[in-house]
Amino acid sequence: MFPKILTQIFGSRNERLLKGYRRTVDKINALESQLQKLDDAALRAKTDEFRQRLAQGTSLDDLLPEAFAVVREAGKRVLKMRHFDVQLIGGMALHEGKIAEMRTGEGKTLVATLPVYLNALPGKGVHVVTVNDYLARRDAEWMGRLYGFLGLTVGVNVPGLSREEKQAAFAADVTYGTNNEFGFDYLRDNMVYDVRERVARGLNYAIVDEVDSILIDEARTPLIISGQAEDHTELYVSVDAVIPKLKKQIGEADPRTGEGVIEPGDFTVDEKAHQVFLTEAGHEKAEQILAEAGLLAPGASLYDPANIALMHHVYAALRAHQLYNRDQHYVVQNGEVVIVDEFTGRLMTGRRWSDGLHQAVEAKEGVRIQSENQTMASVTFQNYFRMYGKLSGMTGTADTEAYEFQEIYGLETVVIPPNKPTVRQDENDLIYKTAKEKYDAVIADIRDCYERGQPVLVGTTSIENSELISELLKKADLPHQVLNAKQHAKEAEIVAQAGRPKMVTIATNMAGRGTDIVLGGNVEKQIQFLEADPALSEDEKKARAQQLTDEWQGLHEKVKSLGGLRIVATERHESRRIDNQLRGRSGRQGDPGSSRFYLSLDDPLMRIFAGDRVRAVMDRLKMPEGEAIEAGIVNRSIESAQRKVEARNFDIRKQLLEYDDVSNDQRKVIYQQRNEILESESLDQQISNLRRATMTEVVRTYVPAESLEEQWDLAALERVLTEEWQLELPLKSIVEGSESITDEEIVDKVIAAADAQFQAKIDLVGSEQFTPFMRMVLLQAMDSHWRDHLAALDYLRQGIHLRGYAQKNPKQEYKREAFELFSQLLDVVKMEVTRVLMTVRIQSRDQASEAAEAIEEQAGQVSNVTYTHPNEDGSVSQEADAATAVAEVPRVGRNDPCPCGSGKKYKSCHGKLA
Repeated sequence: MFPKILTQIFGSRNERLLKGYRRTVDKINALESQLQKLDDAALRAKTDEFRQRLAQGTSLDDLLPEAFAVVREAGKRVLKMRHFDVQLIGGMALHEGKIAEMRTGEGKTLVATLPVYLNALPGKGVHVVTVNDYLARRDAEWMGRLYGFLGLTVGVNVPGLSREEKQAAFAADVTYGTNNEFGFDYLRDNMVYDVRERVARGLNYAIVDEVDSILIDEARTPLIISGQAEDHTELYVSVDAVIPKLKKQIGEADPRTGEGVIEPGDFTVDEKAHQVFLTEAGHEKAEQILAEAGLLAPGASLYDPANIALMHHVYAALRAHQLYNRDQHYVVQNGEVVIVDEFTGRLMTGRRWSDGLHQAVEAKEGVRIQSENQTMASVTFQNYFRMYGKLSGMTGTADTEAYEFQEIYGLETVVIPPNKPTVRQDENDLIYKTAKEKYDAVIADIRDCYERGQPVLVGTTSIENSELISELLKKADLPHQVLNAKQHAKEAEIVAQAGRPKMVTIATNMAGRGTDIVLGGNVEKQIQFLEADPALSEDEKKARAQQLTDEWQGLHEKVKSLGGLRIVATERHESRRIDNQLRGRSGRQGDPGSSRFYLSLDDPLMRIFAGDRVRAVMDRLKMPEGEAIEAGIVNRSIESAQRKVEARNFDIRKQLLEYDDVSNDQRKVIYQQRNEILESESLDQQISNLRRATMTEVVRTYVPAESLEEQWDLAALERVLTEEWQLELPLKSIVEGSESITDEEIVDKVIAAADAQFQAKIDLVGSEQFTPFMRMVLLQAMDSHWRDHLAALDYLRQGIHLRGYAQKNPKQEYKREAFELFSQLLDVVKMEVTRVLMTVRIQSRDQASEAAEAIEEQAGQVSNVTYTHPNEDGSVSQEADAATAVAEVPRVGRNDPCPCGSGKKYKSCHGKLA
């Protein structure tokens, strides 16, 4: 009660923020008249003036009113667009590191220019993150004209660029790019073997466009760079043949009475949890079928430790058949299974499901099964974006997820009012008993709009449904356009013209399309085509452009009089935000519009959460066929179902993050050490510390601390030092020849001998030549063991929930064991690096050639030194090198095969070390 009274007196937090921003807007507007008087050169010179003032200690906040006024003036001259006052407010929210929620059509692309310009002035780089490369390229080109006019450079970071192109893109003042590409560049930069191969600069400031899509929808799965692992192709095909022989159980037994199964079967499907479980009878049947297929020893159990992998394959195949549907979760294109993003309806080419699920789907579809992968580096979007010094975002729909943004990213959401009040009519949902009745009603609504000339946007949640409605419209003889992941290339043009009279457009999840639906059609696109036509003279272009504009004005008024854009949605998405995005396509900039959702009790969301209750109401009311329920109470019940799903998805993301935070802390340590190794001129100190720690450990195994002489095993210590470390040291005779000696002195003597032996190697070739070799050995050991560590963490995470049965907290257990694994990782790296550097033989050029020939003859023999090479395809192969690393360049041609037998060219293998 008390907070409500305070809110009434002082206004909500949002209102108080807007009030403060409006005061700054007045200051910006006051500067407009004096900036109008400046010529282009004087306006451009403002950038240098601002940079000088920053160098003298002025803060960005102090510069804000003038910088925003300069951008507004430049926008009017270059883009023929003047920022509205609400756009200035949005720009201030972004500058302060908040999320600006601005409705569709309010010009978010233009809003971003204000904080981008201001934050690019210090020269540390600003990243504008978009959901796809089309938008990144379009916005960089479109807004790049404004930045270029003000003297800033612009880069685009999209897949497929060379290293030099990426370095140039990141060196620019403003870099546009996709979330995936920025994340992968961060991982790749921490896998390089030379500082010059890095592409990115520091993570200074990012503005995330469609922030809800990137930081929430895509945050459920981490970014992973992987190489090839073992090949189980045959096993996937064999297990896939087993699944059709298993029968789905329909209904569920009461756990107390055991009664109630409608039709017993071998497995159950839990749609809410998106999981499949074998029943007791199903386990026995699966074991019998697998034994007949020769995959399981007769009488063996799927739960035997040796069969854990087989069990995993069975469950992957079950999920592929029961939970992943073609043209909804994926499409098959050119003999490949391509994932469809469930939130945007886009194809995610190059992305693959993990844990063998993708291979199971490939087996189900009968396409070529690609090899399994081993994780080489991974990061979640949450942890990547939290590394930026300042982060902000903009979208049309963030308010429903404001709690999650605040909780996970520390981002506050500010709802920016529209430039003109919204007059769109959002009608109550209509709920039908069957899908057929629902689709009949949808077609009737579309026909009514088409006959009157009103444009319609039909929203669906899957490609399958959009194609179904397309078929129904063809039968009804209604012309239409289909916009889904399969029409990726034509997307922008279809959206641009979706507001013309009589246009019917079917769309799958309209998130982040980045193109406005303008009533009457988008005339700018047509004018752009005109200007690009070399056959027309300048006068002809102007005349035709004027004619198109006049025509558009007439069409625009006609569509407005018909009620604007009509949104017809064929089902509710599990997230309210996606539904709001669809509705937000209509009624932009104060235009009229209307929206209606058509549902049936067969829809997934209704069936899982609210179907039984609503069906009971319909039966009680004895509703005739074709009649629908339209009531606020039903709408609220659907909204409550959506809230449940959103809460569950939030828990999934939060749990993913809590587990990833553990590996993230370790990742930071490894990457920081990697960067220090890459950037150090000399590695003598690091190598010396590793060697001292290793030698101390070796000695302490045989000469424990503070122990008596009788407890020492000097003979074994001498043997180990000779055989494993090639260190000849007569410890026994030293001890016998001295009157008194402590265990500390023995440690010191071994360390001194190791230091001397190592120094002799450096003196032989010189520090300049030996340092690159030391750097390579260090980096390869760290990378190889870090990959194994990531795999170990994956296995640990998969089974850690079982600790709950022992009354232990799985998260605490995971943290404890992950820390132990990390300590082991550091110890193994320390031992391996020291062993390689202590046992490496330095040879002259002639000896090296002879040794190279000897290696070829003895290929395959195991020896002291093992290097891990990333192959060109990203896979990992290991080869043994017979205790030889060549410090001077041997007589092997740069393009000849490397004598070590790796199959790579000498320049890409040990020539790199030499």
